[in-house]
Amino acid sequence: MNAYELAKPVLFRLPAETAHTLGHDALRAVQGTPVEGLLRSWYDVDDPRLHVSAFGQTFHNPVGVAAGFDKNAEIPSVLSSLGFGFVEVGGVTANPQEGNPRPRMFRLQGDEAIINRMGLNNEGADAVGRRLAGVTADVPVGVNLAKSEDVPLEEAAEDYLYTYERVADGGDFFVVNISCPNSEGFRDLQNREPMEDILGTLADAGAAPLLVKLSPDLPDPAIEDALELVEEYDLDGVVATNTTTERPASVRDARRVETGGLSGRPLESRATEMVRFVAERTDVPVVGVGGVSTADDAYRKIRAGASVVQLYTGLIYRGPSIAREINRGLLERLDRDGFDRLEDAVGADL
Repeated sequence: MNAYELAKPVLFRLPAETAHTLGHDALRAVQGTPVEGLLRSWYDVDDPRLHVSAFGQTFHNPVGVAAGFDKNAEIPSVLSSLGFGFVEVGGVTANPQEGNPRPRMFRLQGDEAIINRMGLNNEGADAVGRRLAGVTADVPVGVNLAKSEDVPLEEAAEDYLYTYERVADGGDFFVVNISCPNSEGFRDLQNREPMEDILGTLADAGAAPLLVKLSPDLPDPAIEDALELVEEYDLDGVVATNTTTERPASVRDARRVETGGLSGRPLESRATEMVRFVAERTDVPVVGVGGVSTADDAYRKIRAGASVVQLYTGLIYRGPSIAREINRGLLERLDRDGFDRLEDAVGADL
């Protein structure tokens, strides 16, 4: 049993958001100190077979931290020292937001899931942009762009543009979040006309590499509409998926009745199906997100067409060694299946 497994019972007695804040603050405290180098020596898996090139970036491994863990771009460097191949910060909005009232994050322990209705709490694009300008992470850092809650639909495109312009210099790629289930007005953003306005405005501004993040709750025709816009505006990738407002029958915890977006193990199958659906219909790289906590989870998404994967909930349940364990497991699966490198396994099941 590792140190995190020993600490987890204590952490899990705390409210979920409190425990997250403690963990975040602990990582921030060691960032830039010799401890960060020690963490890297423990957790980083350095093997060229894991290298991936996608949407203009080179990743030394395919396992990244999803948006929501580091909302204000405070700890991308130390997250990379935990062995992650990239970090996505945010979601970032033009205006600072406090988010929804607490409690707003709930553990469903038996299901290895989280329900959150955080409401895109963040310090705003100006503050995050200034912080990003000083980031020295040695892995690609993406920025999740989201709509300010108080901005009406007809002004959404300009709101996204403001955020992009403030973070552009510090980000390596940019993800248009039109699918957050925990903030007012996002459902309408997934209709074709507002999506076209947002993506067109950012593309015209030269935002690149530019990806779009889709909801697992979209019906197939709506996903196909979104993918038409990906092609029309020559976007660089698709992130599949966000959290879900659905509650699969497998979810048994009494807290399943809480409103918000569900993430973690119950989403794994649906997210992998959506990765496959998207990969079969587009030539751009796909980022696979949803229920990734083991090497098997990651490998299924890669074989379904994901070039790289992201996780958040898995980090809560498995702890800081999760990237190392997944990357070691991926190398074992590449050897088992006769692939010389991970990129050869991308889409192998299509």
